[in-house]
Amino acid sequence: MYLLDNSAPQAVDRFDALSDIFDEGTIALLERLGVAGGWRCLEAGAGGGSIARWLADRVGSTGHVVATDIDTRHVQAGARDNLRVRRHDLAADPVPDGPYDLIHTRLVLMHLPNPDAALRALVASLAPRGWILVEDFGAPARAAGQPLFATAAALRQVFTAGGVQVDAGQTLQQRFRDAGLSDVGGDTRSFVWRGGSAGAKLLRSNFEQLRDALLRTGLSAEQFAADLARLDDPAVAVPSPVMWAAWGRRV
Repeated sequence: MYLLDNSAPQAVDRFDALSDIFDEGTIALLERLGVAGGWRCLEAGAGGGSIARWLADRVGSTGHVVATDIDTRHVQAGARDNLRVRRHDLAADPVPDGPYDLIHTRLVLMHLPNPDAALRALVASLAPRGWILVEDFGAPARAAGQPLFATAAALRQVFTAGGVQVDAGQTLQQRFRDAGLSDVGGDTRSFVWRGGSAGAKLLRSNFEQLRDALLRTGLSAEQFAADLARLDDPAVAVPSPVMWAAWGRRV
């Protein structure tokens, strides 16, 4: 079960923050792979739909994009004529409507109970010489070995207990090679998030959505409230998780 349910009221803020923080880097990687007019693309786990819409604009009327998610309510807004939205569970359902010249997924595989099986299914849906780009989080930096927010440490604990592979990003390139992909490459990016920033907005949405689970780890309500307040303080600086990216091409 995906812990960050798209139907929660915090989902809109989460998707907006993820787009503000990470879309620029994702788009740069997609451009590096040469996405162009006429390409057939899959955005698996489309979330708020920002990358699916960018891809649809990029491939134009001669291409098309399929955007999938287990809950597609946030993908529908701003849909294009060449953008098809499908309800789809990557953990359980066959990949729809292939083959694809490009498949992209961000912050999805790390949440699946069998991410390698999902990766193999995605690779099998690529056209010959088609590209796949996957982005997943790895561990954030630590200050003197300690997390800056007790609530962030509790969140990591909740994710781990819920089956999320919180450090999955570091393994992506090797998993791509194991899947038989060629031209495998990778990149990382990370940030320092200040109070009041998009990064703080992302943390707040995650903290608030999972509040009950966080308190069950032993985190006090007082500490939770204090950490939320610190997210508004521009003097506060917290290291982001590292976003790991890997790309490869089907032989």
